[in-house]
Amino acid sequence: MKVYPPDAKWRDMAPGGIIPQAGNAEEYDVSGWRSSHPEHDSECCIHCLFCWIYCPDNAIVVNEEKKVVGFDAQHCKACGICAQVCPKSCISMKPGGEMADARQK
Repeated sequence: MKVYPPDAKWRDMAPGGIIPQAGNAEEYDVSGWRSSHPEHDSECCIHCLFCWIYCPDNAIVVNEEKKVVGFDAQHCKACGICAQVCPKSCISMKPGGEMADARQK
């Protein structure tokens, strides 16, 4: 099995959705892949953490009080799962790849 370095480019990797090293998402900056981005309405949010549970890339940022404060812009791929599972529709997908990084706050 081939092992890819964290800075490997997509052209260097095997085709077809092969995941040779599962559990390594935090090693990769995927911010350049987005064509849309999630926005979180903190006034609406009930902090059920469904978005945090379902996010495949651990890109939901939760503070010490167990409240959603935003997204990790480096790891969010804008798949939209968080918006789909939010019971109050407090997360919406917006056009454009640029987004605020809650880790910087």
